[in-house]
Amino acid sequence: MNQEKSLYERFLHAVLFEIVALLLCAPVMSWLLGVSFAHAGALTLMISLVAMTWNVIFNTVFDRLERRWKAPAAERSFAVRIVHAVVFEAGLILAVVPLAAWWLNIGLIEAFVLDIGLVLFFLPYTLVFNWCYDKMRAGMLRRATC
Repeated sequence: MNQEKSLYERFLHAVLFEIVALLLCAPVMSWLLGVSFAHAGALTLMISLVAMTWNVIFNTVFDRLERRWKAPAAERSFAVRIVHAVVFEAGLILAVVPLAAWWLNIGLIEAFVLDIGLVLFFLPYTLVFNWCYDKMRAGMLRRATC
């Protein structure tokens, strides 16, 4: 059974995704870049806000396309999950690189390298987070219909 996600659920999904990511990324970014925790945290928060916006837009479009192709989210194959994660992260690169370059006062190449590091973290994180979320959601929907 696949129930369409409400706008509220989409925002909840995005917020949960970003809160966990913030808790993991801010301290590591501060340490690796040699900047204050506040500076790294502010950048992480800005990236998070961009990512949350992109998350809601991207997942709404992806889910609609998926429904057109008759593949409910609860039944996503591993290959579809990989495509989902890769395309999502590619879209973020377009927004995050200029933001990081400006905030850290570095060149676009350095910001791109930084972003590649973030992508290397977020690709498996996105895959695992969304798989866990879909499994938990499917279980909650099954319990709600019993």
